[in-house]
Amino acid sequence: MKRIAIFGSTGSIGESTLNVIRENPDLFQVVTLVAGKNIQKLIEQIEEFKPNNVYITAQENAKRLEELYPEIHVFHGEAGMEEISKLTDFDISVSALVGIAGLRPTYNMIKNGKTVALANKEVLVAGGKLIMDTAKENNATLLTVDSEHSAIMQCLQGEKQNKIDKILLTASGGPFFDKEITDEITVEQALNHPTWKMGPKVTIDSSTMMNKGFEVIEAKWLFDVEPSQIQVVVHRKSIVHSMVQFQDGTIMANLGPKSMQIPIAYALNYPNRLVNQIEKIDLFAIETLKFEQPDLEKFQCLKLAFEAIEKGHSHQVVLNAANEVLVDAFLNKKITYTQIPKELNKMLEEHTARKLNTVEEILALDEEIKEKTRIEIAH
Repeated sequence: MKRIAIFGSTGSIGESTLNVIRENPDLFQVVTLVAGKNIQKLIEQIEEFKPNNVYITAQENAKRLEELYPEIHVFHGEAGMEEISKLTDFDISVSALVGIAGLRPTYNMIKNGKTVALANKEVLVAGGKLIMDTAKENNATLLTVDSEHSAIMQCLQGEKQNKIDKILLTASGGPFFDKEITDEITVEQALNHPTWKMGPKVTIDSSTMMNKGFEVIEAKWLFDVEPSQIQVVVHRKSIVHSMVQFQDGTIMANLGPKSMQIPIAYALNYPNRLVNQIEKIDLFAIETLKFEQPDLEKFQCLKLAFEAIEKGHSHQVVLNAANEVLVDAFLNKKITYTQIPKELNKMLEEHTARKLNTVEEILALDEEIKEKTRIEIAH
């Protein structure tokens, strides 16, 4: 039986992970649950899965959990996150914390040589080289539960001897692919994703195609390819989750239902697949598969991601940090939709490349850029 730690258990990825575990109680046991502020949902998860360790951000919530569950190790705050991410009583962890918050815990886990199923794009966007080098040095295994990267991972299964010509990274195109992007776009419109149900931050990133930009950076690190070998392909039906083109011209594609439980289950039970109750695809009902090119002038965020790769590591940290602040500001209706790419571009242009050798240096630059972005949009 595999012991599972879930970092971000109350979010959409965390809940999907628990669904997989719920359907396979003879294969998986939850040992650690890490939440943010949602104590009620965490309590429900504790009652059902009975973990050994739990984390909640606020001290008062931690005290409540200690009173309710004296037999469980309860962690809280920054020090608590450091401690719980250094535990080794699990076989695989799912890293699904939102934003840069996932960097240090993921780093700690791979430093201990653990297997991590990564659902947090920002970990590799901000910490790419450091994370991959640390994983290699400590014999840690880094898997992915992103539907697109899982698709690529599956296409590459048994293909180690064959070189990749190109990764064809599919994108849904979000709600504005065939609509005009204007200052009048509302938060509600941007959150109305046509195919996937995700958290608010990721949904906005999907609408600007920043999410796909992050996935390009992630793919570069996960599959050791050059940016020129990654092509973004808009596929509105979200049936083909991504493809790999090999040097002989063959394209291997991964098709499947629109469910995050499939890539999560694949990572948890890697490389073996699990039976599930998800409705299978009917090829005859699909009829056609259409692929389109994204307009990089329209979706400036995707263009900026490619530029950040070329400019180097610290520019990728800037891209991620500024975007986090800007998306939050848009969700709180403090800036317009079109300000997101405009301010991102400004932050990237004003940044001078620097070397980042440690988690501390990455987090320091992240905080510096976030503060700079807050000041910029407050004017």
